[in-house]
Amino acid sequence: MENWNVTSDFILLGLFKHTGTHQFLFVILLIIAFMSLVGNALMLLLILLDPRLHRPMYFLLSRLSLMDMMLISTIVPKMAVDYLRGSKSISLVGCGFQIFFLTLGGGECFLSAAMSYDRYVAICHPLRYPVLMSWTLCLRMILGSWFLGAADGLIQAAATLNFSFCSTHEIDHFFCEAPTLVHLACADTSVFEYVMYLCCVLMLLVPISLILISYSLILAAVLQMHSNEARKKAFATCSSHLSMVRLFFGAGIFTYMKPKSYRSANYNKIVLVYYTIFTPVLSPLIYSLRNSEVKGALRKCMDQCAALGHE
Repeated sequence: MENWNVTSDFILLGLFKHTGTHQFLFVILLIIAFMSLVGNALMLLLILLDPRLHRPMYFLLSRLSLMDMMLISTIVPKMAVDYLRGSKSISLVGCGFQIFFLTLGGGECFLSAAMSYDRYVAICHPLRYPVLMSWTLCLRMILGSWFLGAADGLIQAAATLNFSFCSTHEIDHFFCEAPTLVHLACADTSVFEYVMYLCCVLMLLVPISLILISYSLILAAVLQMHSNEARKKAFATCSSHLSMVRLFFGAGIFTYMKPKSYRSANYNKIVLVYYTIFTPVLSPLIYSLRNSEVKGALRKCMDQCAALGHE
């Protein structure tokens, strides 16, 4: 087969067709994406404005919201514009940017591990919290998460786009994803696919292991508490993070650790819609509904807005 012309574009086959049902689903997806952007932006604003939330736990949460906003902004606008205009093309550079920013979201795994360590210190060593969870360590954790995600994204984007692509350049997806794109390459990509799979597994399993260790130690400490009130408070502190861990890592495992023989194009699309669009909208809802401090900050913000409206 002839090598693919570098000046040509890829063709994204997309998620929806121009039928009544698909148009309805398209509108629903846009509403969910908008809610996700608004919810995460509001979470960032609350953490920035309320002094009671100026703690490492909420600073980590704000970085999580920022990554979710980047994930939505990388996928949905391009998909929406292509669907409305009837255009399906994406340039080589555009594909590279999507691969990079989507893989950058893998840093969320390490941010979740950092948040579990924060909860471990807060519950098991409350008196030493300022020392064991200092702002310096918090910043290092965040920078480390961003660095690992960015390094993985840069390597995947550069390696994927370095292949020679064949004359067939249609991508059966609604965005550029490295595992889907390498199937269009003319060269033998088995080694790269194996390394990419190994990286995805490590970026999931290493943080999950750290999270399990942290919460095992938390559970052991909670079971030794004699006060039922203290136990309830400890479980309430961890419940929001545990809920997001189940959603995020569950979707990640089904997306990247399932054997290729059990995958299909429709399966990948459905799972990745959940992973990239539905999960980010749930994060601010879970943290706001289950966290009294966030709800207090939201009420305070709403009261201030109402007071300004009456003036």
